[in-house]
Amino acid sequence: MAQSNPSAPAVLKLSSPATREYWEVPVLFEDEHLIAIEKPAGLLTSPDRYDPERPNLMRMLHGHIARGVPWAKERGLTYLANVHRLDFETSGVLLLARTKPALTAVANLFGSEKPEKVYFAIAQGSPVEDDFEVDAKLAAHPTRPGVMRVDPKSGKQSRTLFHVVTRYRGFTALECRPRTGRTHQIRIHLRWVQMPLVGDRVYGGGPLWLSSIKSDYRPRQTKEEKPLLGRVALHAASLALDHPVTGKRILIESPLPKDLRVAMKYLERYVAPVERGGSRELEDWGPLNSGSSLGLRRTDSSSSPQTDCGDEFGGS
Repeated sequence: MAQSNPSAPAVLKLSSPATREYWEVPVLFEDEHLIAIEKPAGLLTSPDRYDPERPNLMRMLHGHIARGVPWAKERGLTYLANVHRLDFETSGVLLLARTKPALTAVANLFGSEKPEKVYFAIAQGSPVEDDFEVDAKLAAHPTRPGVMRVDPKSGKQSRTLFHVVTRYRGFTALECRPRTGRTHQIRIHLRWVQMPLVGDRVYGGGPLWLSSIKSDYRPRQTKEEKPLLGRVALHAASLALDHPVTGKRILIESPLPKDLRVAMKYLERYVAPVERGGSRELEDWGPLNSGSSLGLRRTDSSSSPQTDCGDEFGGS
């Protein structure tokens, strides 16, 4: 399997003058047909239908290419299109096509659900078994724009496989393998089994606070406590697919970002691991062997009520 092979410069420098924001986006893989980048958390992939003026990755990429910035000139870039999307707060591997034929070919691959996507997540709570599956149909919420829910009658088939990486007291580090590509799929499937993601306020998850995990925590009188992790604890760690032109299998990997590594460091220190689900140390975590047999299987049912996943809904 071909590995990711970035070429210099390995960082795309992007800026949003209107909001005075700046990003350095690492390149994880590229050739004459495709580019894979590491999307940062806190940045939209494409324009927000409800607030089109918010900074988004694709608009900035197109604008910088049109201006002929150095990284675009050096690559001879005139076209870039995203093959898929990552949520605003999700970081990790995002694949882009450099030509329209490549976009069509890769879009067909994603449409057939052939690419293998692996995510790393930190969830609240703990599953009964180390390997489990959630098979629950998802549909858009009828009254909350941008929010999804489990809907056994009208929803689209949605299936995710989960593997425990490490269990902590009150938290679990997970490897997530979505077998379908629905909006918010991993987030709502974990909420469905009462394990919302850390930081996922939309689906019932709360921030990770040092005061909640350190028994002898003493607040500073002059400063308000800030969360160790305030965003959704979800990272697109790897993407494997057959190259649309060469046919070779390629694997694109993204290391855990600093905020997730820091969160895991504090969990390791103050809520010692109960057990590890895999044979590898957490520091070496990557896409694990997919050959595990699944235990717990949570499915929806035609007799089950539509589920709003709790009352803690916020913005999308």
